[in-house]
Amino acid sequence: MTFPAETVTQAKLRLTAVPGLDKPAAVITLDNGFDHTKPNTMGPGGLAALSSAIDAALAADPAFIAVTGKPYIFCVGADLMGIGYVTTREQALEIANLGHSVYAKLRESAVPTFAFVNGAAMGGGVELALHCHYRTVSAGAAAVSLPEVSLGLVPGWGGTQLLPNLVGVIPAAQVVVQNPLMMNKQLKPKNVIELGIADALFEAADFLESSLAWAAGVVNGTVTVERPEVDRSEMWDAVVGFARMELDKKIHGASKAATRALDLLQLAKNGVTEEGLAAERDALADLIMSQELRAGIYSFDLVQRRAKRPAGAPDKGYARDVTKVGVVGAGLMASQLALLFAKRLEVPVVMTDLDQARVDKGVAYVHAEIAKAVGKGRMSRLQADKLRTLVTGTVDKSTFADADFVIEAVFEELSVKQKVWAEIEEIVSPECVLATNTSSLSVSAMGAELKHPERIVGFHFFNPVALMPLLEIVRAEKTNDATLATAFAVGKQLKKSCVLVKDAPAFVFNRILTRFFGEIYSAIDLGTPLDVANTALDPLGLPMRPLELLQLVGPAVAAHVGNTLHQAYPDRFTASPSLAKIVAAGLPLIVDEAPNPEVVALLQGGQSPLTAEEVRERALAALAEEIRIMLDEGVVADSADIDLCLILGGGWPFYLGGITPYLDRTGVSEKVTGKRFAAPGVATLP
Repeated sequence: MTFPAETVTQAKLRLTAVPGLDKPAAVITLDNGFDHTKPNTMGPGGLAALSSAIDAALAADPAFIAVTGKPYIFCVGADLMGIGYVTTREQALEIANLGHSVYAKLRESAVPTFAFVNGAAMGGGVELALHCHYRTVSAGAAAVSLPEVSLGLVPGWGGTQLLPNLVGVIPAAQVVVQNPLMMNKQLKPKNVIELGIADALFEAADFLESSLAWAAGVVNGTVTVERPEVDRSEMWDAVVGFARMELDKKIHGASKAATRALDLLQLAKNGVTEEGLAAERDALADLIMSQELRAGIYSFDLVQRRAKRPAGAPDKGYARDVTKVGVVGAGLMASQLALLFAKRLEVPVVMTDLDQARVDKGVAYVHAEIAKAVGKGRMSRLQADKLRTLVTGTVDKSTFADADFVIEAVFEELSVKQKVWAEIEEIVSPECVLATNTSSLSVSAMGAELKHPERIVGFHFFNPVALMPLLEIVRAEKTNDATLATAFAVGKQLKKSCVLVKDAPAFVFNRILTRFFGEIYSAIDLGTPLDVANTALDPLGLPMRPLELLQLVGPAVAAHVGNTLHQAYPDRFTASPSLAKIVAAGLPLIVDEAPNPEVVALLQGGQSPLTAEEVRERALAALAEEIRIMLDEGVVADSADIDLCLILGGGWPFYLGGITPYLDRTGVSEKVTGKRFAAPGVATLP
């Protein structure tokens, strides 16, 4: 079959002389004709081009065949946008067979084959490399992964069989199942070497030359590649069994793809067999036709496209340069912000607080984190020295006089924040952007008494700041385009995915989560046993149960946001007595992976307990109602932004496809609000 809209990745063959060899090497370069911002992918056209190039290379009788990519990109896998053209299982199986047959030419070649992984490699790109006899990787390869399970697929062009037979079942389970379910964790080049996926690591500057010389050494016998023997004992079965138990704890059977992936890893124990490869092709065909994959592709498209072009963001031409940043506060959140701004913007960052001891503690935190990064090999000593000089602290706020951007992370109380901004405004220039990291308070109210309220903006980060990708940028009533454009430009420099939100109580993520989990607390208030309420959402396969998330966020923070929303919308957000008891008790919520018995005893009382199904129905209905109200209020541009906030802010699984398509798909949105959030057919199968 063909994908009508496929951007075909060409496979360009050239023969090149390599010192030490009598015959030339055949080098195949994958290149779709665009720069690195449009990576190489493999659809039917790309696979056909690669197949022809391999045939031509073999016919030239070279010393070896090597496959590499265009600058910065090796290959990021299958052309997912073409999945919409697949309408039958037979077509899906055809894609599986095509990938297997083309890639197998490299694995079965009598001529030595090499993959020179010069840049980003994901999915089918990694599988292409695995089919080669040997692999080198560039120190500049930005990311390497097999992300298919996160999308509702399995690696289907040999990955589930080749990888465990190369590195063993433990690393394979990590790369194939665990990493995709950890917000699609990527491997760095050094990880690729440590796991044994590649045989040699070379610097980016002369990667191709070094790889060619190394490959020549392998061919002429001057370089020996040694790989440890794969353990095929009963330990293999134990690892897969343990992975199944952990998977059930984490997502409770919600991902068919993860389960199929573990089945395939088990089959690989017997080596790379036709039985295992056939099972992989069947799994790929089944999952291509699943709703899970459609949902995953919708999520993928949100993160890869919409997150990079935020709806409603002003033209970047309005943005001002930021040459110095001020941070009001030196607590944990402020210190995290100071480190992030210095690291990404590479400009001076100054922290202030009420006394020198607090300032010193904040700066010490930054220095300690820098030292950790150096110790783990994530930062050079030169980079560390530069960062340490960029981050300073003082009790004198007059140091903000020449700052272009000041962000506060002080106590979450409106009067406190108003006082901070009144003081800062007298020091900074009228053009300096004033950003608040509030999680729920009105940004407009903070700036109401300012002389220049047009330069205040919400900058809501999520904890931990360095890891969580979402940044809610809040436009207050008087925020102007220059301020907003600067905020988006800074957010992009910080490598965050920015979503523009209206200045409404708790903005997007916290408002939705509070309404959603508010139903859990209400169920507990009614007398629902804690373990029933806590496990009621398990069928959704969310990354954390309510009590785990509450413990991570902090009961006091959750109660503060809940009270803010209760004051704004008392008919929909209640002040839960159970949550108040939890805050007052100060007890850990989870002990030995179960609800703390002391907390269970504390919350006994209500006389109208609900079943798990009733709790889940109420929670989903509340979600649908709140999202419809938020869209009607114009809190975000459309439902896609709400989906994006939940995916990036709370780890809502890709395979659920965002909250609004899920509510559409399950009929909840129509039942509760009378209509779907998206047009019929979006992220769903007919």
